[in-house]
Amino acid sequence: MTNEMMTLRSLVEKTPDADLLRDMIGFAAERLMELEVGGLTGAGWGEKSPERLVQRNGYRDRVWETRAGTVELRIPKLRKGSYFPGFLEPRRMAEKALTAVIQEAYIHGVSTRSVDDLVKALGMSGISKSQVSRLCADIDERVTAFLERPLEGDWPYLWIDATYVKVRQNGRIVSVAVIIAVGVNSDGRREILGMDIGPSEAEPFWTAFLRKLARRGLRGVKLVVSDAHEGLKAAISKILSATWQRCRVHFMRNALAHAGKSGRRVVSAFVATAFAQNDATSARQQWRRVADQLRPKVPKLAALMDEAEEDVLAYMTFPQQHRSKLHSTNPLERLNGEIKRRTEVVGIFPNEAAITRLVGAILLEQNDEWAVQRARYMRLETTPTLGDDDLVRLPATAA
Repeated sequence: MTNEMMTLRSLVEKTPDADLLRDMIGFAAERLMELEVGGLTGAGWGEKSPERLVQRNGYRDRVWETRAGTVELRIPKLRKGSYFPGFLEPRRMAEKALTAVIQEAYIHGVSTRSVDDLVKALGMSGISKSQVSRLCADIDERVTAFLERPLEGDWPYLWIDATYVKVRQNGRIVSVAVIIAVGVNSDGRREILGMDIGPSEAEPFWTAFLRKLARRGLRGVKLVVSDAHEGLKAAISKILSATWQRCRVHFMRNALAHAGKSGRRVVSAFVATAFAQNDATSARQQWRRVADQLRPKVPKLAALMDEAEEDVLAYMTFPQQHRSKLHSTNPLERLNGEIKRRTEVVGIFPNEAAITRLVGAILLEQNDEWAVQRARYMRLETTPTLGDDDLVRLPATAA
């Protein structure tokens, strides 16, 4: 056995390149994945067994950066649930994207002092444009494939939010909106569905974004949760014909601005009594009682409540076990926080492609992490009857 190992080692060492070693690593990784998937499905590949737990659903390609070079893997997919091999490094690609953005900014001479210091600390001085181009091309290909992938099945719940970053355009530094859509499918699994970059959150921008999602296969949307953007609300009615939920957290911030510093705690507790009701009818009745009681002393707040009633309480028409995750865009806040943390390192992006590269890589990483979670985000056995309340459903119009 020792002689055989020595012979194998000498063969590898004499090989003019690392092809043999990469093939060996790839073979071992594929065998490991097959064993893991066999345990999840309860049967081997192609095996007919009454004890099978779930069917396979093809493969997805993924490259694995190792010390021996790039190894191409075919990761098995399941019809229900998910599988992601634990030996892959989930945070590797976003760090590459961040490095690529910093390098590109450095080469273009548009980096801030903090970015310049970071580049030197990472030992990147003297890097060539061709090296940056090769690194960026690899990341861009994977990010583009992720952001343009077909969307299969129904997506009853959709959260949309925007964050702002700075970019150079025609010699000026401008702020652009990066919008992100997260959905939950009929299996209760959460995925990042798409992102886009635009100069503002106007209706044409929202409409184009939702149309792009629809062309990729977005369907079955019952509820869209977002901040109060009139342009988005109009786009939802035009493209999706779904219920719109105004983010409750953002609404409360707007409402408490009318209450004065001394009355905010009382008003917040007062309005919260409507959210504590068990059904939509009781919630609306309590909402109107609160508005009427506030009207003599805080008429602007009462008027705001009158105007926002249907939008803020829309989630109350959906199953009670889902409501804690439907009343606001909070499920996106942590993701937006991570994006802010990474993009602040760059400061000012050299172009929009650099934004897509870094933010897209962060979204791809997060999507992979959600895919390997054993627990579903929510149970959606009641999806066929979701959101049938005509009072809160937005009418469809011609696209």
